[in-house]
Amino acid sequence: MSFNLSTGLSSSSLQLSSSLPLNLPHKFTIFSSSSSPNPNFTTHPCFLLPNKKTLPNFNYTCSITSISASLPKRKSSSLSSSSSPRNPEAEELVRLILRNINDKRPLLTTLNKYVKLVRTEHCFLLFEELGKMDKWLQCLEVFRWMQKQRWYIADNGIYSKLISVMGKKGQTRMAMWLFSEMRNSGCRPDTSVYNALITAHLHSRDKVKALDKAMGYFEKMKGMDRCKPNVVTYNILLRASAQARKIEQVEALFKDLNESIITADIFTFNGVMDAYGKNGMIREMEAVLSRMKSNQIRPDIITFNLLIDSYGRMQEFEKMEQVFKSLMRSKEKPTLATFNSMITNYGKARLREKAEFAFKKLNEMGYKPSIITYECLILMYGHCDSVSNARETFHYIIELGELKVSTLNAMLEVYCLNRLLVDADMLFESTRENRTFPINSSTYKLLYKAYTKADMKDLVKKLLSHMDKDGIVPNKRFFLDALGTFKSSPVRPKAADKTNSFIAKADAAREKIEFGSLII
Repeated sequence: MSFNLSTGLSSSSLQLSSSLPLNLPHKFTIFSSSSSPNPNFTTHPCFLLPNKKTLPNFNYTCSITSISASLPKRKSSSLSSSSSPRNPEAEELVRLILRNINDKRPLLTTLNKYVKLVRTEHCFLLFEELGKMDKWLQCLEVFRWMQKQRWYIADNGIYSKLISVMGKKGQTRMAMWLFSEMRNSGCRPDTSVYNALITAHLHSRDKVKALDKAMGYFEKMKGMDRCKPNVVTYNILLRASAQARKIEQVEALFKDLNESIITADIFTFNGVMDAYGKNGMIREMEAVLSRMKSNQIRPDIITFNLLIDSYGRMQEFEKMEQVFKSLMRSKEKPTLATFNSMITNYGKARLREKAEFAFKKLNEMGYKPSIITYECLILMYGHCDSVSNARETFHYIIELGELKVSTLNAMLEVYCLNRLLVDADMLFESTRENRTFPINSSTYKLLYKAYTKADMKDLVKKLLSHMDKDGIVPNKRFFLDALGTFKSSPVRPKAADKTNSFIAKADAAREKIEFGSLII
């Protein structure tokens, strides 16, 4: 297929390895495994660092400058980093309030101190900032404080904002309470409130149940004059349906939208294309892309990224590279997600040189690799049977001080992919003993699946014992995903009994969950 995204694509593919030479900063020079390194540097298969301070037990050296250069720049303030237009004076007052909150001066005391200055706009900003800080209870304190002020007038905007904040923090029951509180205060729900409520439900852990609930609200909205679904409603549901891989629901929503008076926008088309791409339905995805172009809607960076990822998943690298070429010619700019996707998909196809070149291109363009980028490199090397390079990248991340469970899981997955389960067990035991990385149920699930697939009964038994000691009580899905491997690999009766015991504990724990009551 020959197509033109924004500035036109020739039918010939872009071979990344034949792109223009890259002039990388000397602090982060990239070499492929076949390159000749500068003798003044100690090389790593995917990056090169100044030879100043030798790190213990590693094959490479780094300086503090080069390490800091590889990390994303920290934002000075989340208030100033927002893309939406702001009132600088309001932002400064909110910063002042947040800086003054401490044990001696709690939130309400601080608000009372500035009571003559604080208005609704400031409270909205406080909702956002406290939400980002996971202080959703303090958002409710601000809300109750607002209600006591003379200038307070209940409106849907305030409730929509709070419902949205609660949803993002997984507080679905509190979002429902706010919805009820809004109606009791005399406000009539509108489309924006229902959109916030739908989004809140979609943030809950049980995605299947949440999506069903969201679709129930959607059908209810159709019968309410003030709450008719708008394009935002459709986009929210299309995205959620795409993530759930419910392609029939995506198609039904898209058809319903097209038959209404609502006009699809770029987010609509991106949602539908993403659904097709995730399900490997490339022709259908391209048909939607063609329709988007016929509607005179230009692709944005999300469009480019989902096309790159979709083609990469299907290993249609010629088309993937064509899209990347089109992206480079357009007004849009690649993001880290663009390169992360390319590195990952090249790695799964065992195209190590192209994956390393994508990493080289990333640095040449001035991007700072994130921890996710390094995790993609680790997994890429794992797929390419280069465990030593994966291990070196893993150790490099440790030196950066960014210790995340996803990084540990990436290295463990490399060991499991290469059937080095003893190495995986040693790394896990060492990490658990020294608390080097945080460990959660995702780590246990990864190892549980690998051990059962390899019929490593002793390791399974030891892992279950650790889970019990660490208080990890998984849900049924944890075991059901892994138990599929038992069909071809019998397990000792004792191990099976212990597994069944854990499933029973998961059921009991779920039944005992009680939501703490909030006195507001």
